[in-house]
This record gives sequence, C-alpha cells and structure tokens, in this order.
Amino acid sequence: MRNRRQVVSSVVAPVFIGLVGLYNVASKPRFETFHTVDVIQLIATGMCFGAALGVLVSFFLGRRSN
Repeated sequence: MRNRRQVVSSVVAPVFIGLVGLYNVASKPRFETFHTVDVIQLIATGMCFGAALGVLVSFFLGRRSN
C-alpha cells in the first residue's frame, strides 16, 4: 500500500501542471482565436487532471480492500 506522502506527491504534480495549462489557455482574450496548439494544451490539461483523479481513486479503493 502506498503511503500518504507518495499519493500526495503523485496528485499534486499533475494537478499543478494542469492548472498552469488551464490558466494559460483561459487567459487568452477570445475563444475564437484558439489554435490547434491551444486545443492540444487543453487535452493535455485534461489528461493531467485525469491522471491525478486516477491516483486518488486507486489509493482509496486500495485502502478499502485491505
């Protein structure tokens, strides 16, 4: 079983990267000016949030089965 420090470090890094990417795209003046790079950045941001959520879910499901 992973300890709490490993889970926190595994969640904080993707969430931080995701928030930075989301802030970068959200700070653009208009949605009509989004380019392919912006869309790819949004997809990568979603993947970071998904990875963090997956780590949390596996941590809590792992604790329950033990």
